[in-house]
Amino acid sequence: MSNLKEIKRKIKSVQNTQKTTRAMKLVSTAKLRKAEEVARQSRIYANKINEMLSEISYKLSQYKADNLDSKFFKLNDEPKIVDIIFITADKGLCGGFNVQTIKAVKKLMDEFKSFNVKVRLRAVGRKGIDYFTFKDTELLEKYIGVSSSPNYKKSQEIIEDAVNDFNENLTEKIILVHNGYLNMISQELKIVDILPVETPKGSETQTSSESKSLLEIEAESDKKIVEELMKKYLEYNMYYALIDSLAAEHSARMQAMDNATNNAKDRVHHLTIAYNKARQESITTELIEIISGMESMK
Repeated sequence: MSNLKEIKRKIKSVQNTQKTTRAMKLVSTAKLRKAEEVARQSRIYANKINEMLSEISYKLSQYKADNLDSKFFKLNDEPKIVDIIFITADKGLCGGFNVQTIKAVKKLMDEFKSFNVKVRLRAVGRKGIDYFTFKDTELLEKYIGVSSSPNYKKSQEIIEDAVNDFNENLTEKIILVHNGYLNMISQELKIVDILPVETPKGSETQTSSESKSLLEIEAESDKKIVEELMKKYLEYNMYYALIDSLAAEHSARMQAMDNATNNAKDRVHHLTIAYNKARQESITTELIEIISGMESMK
């Protein structure tokens, strides 16, 4: 009888867990729909900004190469100091979402350190911060509450700190790492070199720029144009990375909760079979005892 009570208790516990995971899946699904739409709209704007930057960079490099002295476009194949901005979630229960980002950051760190390159980490999200703090890895900046609720002002602050260090030669390269949204069931790890920006070259870019663009650059205003565009490019790419990461997080959590719900369902099924089997054995034992007692009384 005690075995039956124990199995019944387990069934009840797993059923309660199943209700929780099902509810969390529904919540993540609702949040994902909203985040997916925001990410889609933001992606369009981010792509347009990137196209504009490529176009202006190309025209400046083609027509005014001698005046293009912005360090934003000066590639450095052998940097001595690299900043990595990485985004993880503030919460767990989203499968391997955070683990993939952390592994990518660790791999980059190992690769750079093998070439004696100093790596500085700027962490966005509690899970990444907790991991590297536990590993006694120094974090240059920590941002909590941003990945779960992205806003443009905070993204400006994050990227501005990194860009200021870049301008002051405290770092020579800035890399952005995050897990991005691919579709409802998949995420895509993204590693983007934010600074310096590579100036596009080649006939393909030339053809595209000259055939599609109406942009004209005045000699006296090219520097101002580049500065304004770079500001928007950096800020919005950081903002889009936060939005993209949030959509991916909801997608990963929805999938994880769906798997957990299905596993709980299977567990209840197996426990129910075990309960019925134990109950049948218990009834059989009681019948044998009754029959044995009656036989002994004859």
